[in-house]
Formats: sequence, structure tokens, C-alpha cells
Amino acid sequence: MKYKVQMDKNVPVDRKKLKKAVKLVLFNGFVVAFPMTLLGIYTMKLRGCAFSGDLPTFTRVVVELIMFSLVEEFGFYYSHRLMHHPIVYKYIHKIHHEWTAPIGIICIYAHPLEHCLVNMMPVILGPIIMGSHLSTTWMWYFITLVSTTISHCGYHFPFLPSQEAHDFHHQMFINCFGVLGILDRLHGTDIIFRASKAYKRDKISLSLTPMSQQYPD
Repeated sequence: MKYKVQMDKNVPVDRKKLKKAVKLVLFNGFVVAFPMTLLGIYTMKLRGCAFSGDLPTFTRVVVELIMFSLVEEFGFYYSHRLMHHPIVYKYIHKIHHEWTAPIGIICIYAHPLEHCLVNMMPVILGPIIMGSHLSTTWMWYFITLVSTTISHCGYHFPFLPSQEAHDFHHQMFINCFGVLGILDRLHGTDIIFRASKAYKRDKISLSLTPMSQQYPD
């Protein structure tokens, strides 16, 4: 509990609210993701991506992962910003923001259209653009799923990536639209965040002392 970001939220988690979230998450994770996966595989084959047992070199994997991250940053930032347009937000993105204090499973608690365009498409595009091997693609999917789960978990644990920026986004509904923060800095959509204590805590903690104690309110 001492590593919790929003100390007074989800203690305990509302079971009725959680049940509603689980239903949509399962729908997105299986029903919505299935045709997107088939489309992704078909597109990868058209692109000439390798499905053989000949694995790529370590150097190529590293280069591709870097490129995937940049493609995701670009795709997620702008599609996410679009979701915050008043017209779009009201009918689509508002669902995801029902949780002002997120928990891990909420990472894919979203309108099905948003799940396709914002959650999945930016992740799928990188391997297609790079013509990547299936094994590298699987590795990338694993990394992104773990990363987004951590960014929504609501806890800033030692030695794990910081989720302060995205937690701030859920709490305030503004700033921090990207993944890496590159485009947020470029477009100035992190100004309010950088003026907050959350920004000082937004780093990997190498100490067992909670960041909320290292940088108290």
C-alpha cells in the first residue's frame, strides 16, 4: 500500500465497477482482437515478414524494438489526442476515463473502436513497417502488454518503469498523451505535469523508499 499512487482510491476496488470492466476487457481481448490479429497476420505476410525458424540477429532485434517504440509513440500520441476531442471523447474515450485511478486490467478497458485504433494499431504498425520476424513481433507484443499494464496499475513499485505520467493523465484528464513523452514535450502537452510533484516522481525508483516519501506533497 505504501507504493500506491492515489492513496485514497480503490481501497478496496469497487466490485460492481470491476465486474463491468472485466466484461469489456474480455470482449476486447478475444472478440475484438481476433479479427485484428487475422488482419495483422495477413498484412505481415503481404509485407514479407518472416515466419520461418531462422531467427533475426541480436542487433536487428534491438534496432527494430527502437523503431517499434518510435512508431508506437507517434501512432498512440496522435490517436489518443484525437480521442480527447470533445465530440469523440463523449462517445468513445469517456469509457476508459471512468477510472480516474486506474488498475492494471483497465489498460484495455475501452470502447472497441478505441481498442482497435489506439491500443492495437500503433503496436501492430511497427513490425509491419519493418518487415519483422514473427518472433520479434511476439517479443514486442509482450513488452507493450507488460508496459501498459504497469502504466495503469496504480502503484509505483521499485525497479519497475514509472507509471506516474499516465496515472496523472487519468487523474487530471489532461497532459501526458504519449508513451515515451517525446511528443508531449514537443507539443507542450506535459507543461502542467512537469509543474507537479508527479513529474519529480516519474522515474525508476532504485530505492525501497516509496517515491511519495522521497518527494512528499
